[in-house]
Amino acid sequence: MNHNENETVTTHRSDKEKEQIMNRLKRIEGQVRGIQNMVENDRYCVDILVQISAINAAMKKVGMGILKNHTNHCVSSAIKDGNGDEAIDELMKVFERFSKA
Repeated sequence: MNHNENETVTTHRSDKEKEQIMNRLKRIEGQVRGIQNMVENDRYCVDILVQISAINAAMKKVGMGILKNHTNHCVSSAIKDGNGDEAIDELMKVFERFSKA
């Protein structure tokens, strides 16, 4: 279940799911550019921090969606194929890492 970052792995995202994720990430990218602009224009620190908080929340939402998809498809398939222990171990590591963010 553990995959190398450079390794190609098949996912179970539909075209619609990919489009939704990409749209959210593009929106977040726009928010980041907005913060860069705020810094360039010496905007009030609290205003910048509020925007950073919004980006963090948006990223967490994207991550949770991907995590849900991974659990429903990849982990579920691994369990059915008899590789459940490894898949669950990997999932728990992801939860730990994700909850620290």
